[in-house]
Amino acid sequence: MDTTGLLGASGPVRRMAWLSVAAALSTMGLKFSAWAVTGSVGLLSDAMESFVNLFAALIVLGAIHIAGRYADAKHPYGHDKVEYFSSGAEGALILAAALAIAFSALQRLLAPEPLTALPLGALLGAAAALVNGGVAWVMLGVARRHDSIILEADARHLLTDVWTTVAVLVGLGILYVVPTHWQFLDPLIALGVAVHILATGIDLVRRSVDGLMDTSLPASELAEVQTTIQAVAGERASFHALRSRKAGTRRFIEFHLLLPGRMSVQQAHDICEAIEHGIETRLTHTSIVIHVEPREDPISWDDPLVGDPEQ
Repeated sequence: MDTTGLLGASGPVRRMAWLSVAAALSTMGLKFSAWAVTGSVGLLSDAMESFVNLFAALIVLGAIHIAGRYADAKHPYGHDKVEYFSSGAEGALILAAALAIAFSALQRLLAPEPLTALPLGALLGAAAALVNGGVAWVMLGVARRHDSIILEADARHLLTDVWTTVAVLVGLGILYVVPTHWQFLDPLIALGVAVHILATGIDLVRRSVDGLMDTSLPASELAEVQTTIQAVAGERASFHALRSRKAGTRRFIEFHLLLPGRMSVQQAHDICEAIEHGIETRLTHTSIVIHVEPREDPISWDDPLVGDPEQ
């Protein structure tokens, strides 16, 4: 298994992170210009989300640099968990942006103001959406080729921003053709954007907490592990005490493998190698630790760290 940094070693991933920074800066300029010419709090809310995009892109750059370091004496499992600190910080910023947007929208709802230059503002917003959409499409392709979860998350965040912009532009289109007393739609759209951003922030914080708490791998991935063990070891072996966790793109799996006590060390080693290869084929970037024990010894089945599987 490759024990070097799984993210920092990839030049294309790093270049995509810089592209994300450039996209965030350009769309911030377009969106704040659109807000300046129209006075729309819907566009202001969309522009404020661009701050989140910029911060997220900078987080990705930092995470790629740190996660790309080799494991060392102080960090024998590598530095991949930095992704969870990064996404947690991003989630906190998103929550703050959502609250700020909601506050601005409520103020405008209580004190409506007429909107101006809607066609120009919509044109600037549409240009920003095209930039984000194009960059996200390119980033997703690179993320899939290099199995970069953090880059994929950033790309999907940009796609979410695209749909937010589309929703705001649709609302502005309605306001352009309806009577002026419908101006309350603009702050309502902004409130909807705030709720959407709030949900994104809560999800990011939740996922960060799960990662830092060493939550087990998804049931589907554990099923892949169990299927591989049974397929390779066959009826000669049993296993228990299966534990797993994930740090960034890297998975960690360990379990006890019970083999016949008369089996040679070489035979047991070959079985373990085959199991590790099978798991790594199904789940990339996986570190596996197998503790071999004689299945005839009752003590081999003891594992005081494992709780009731029904709980």
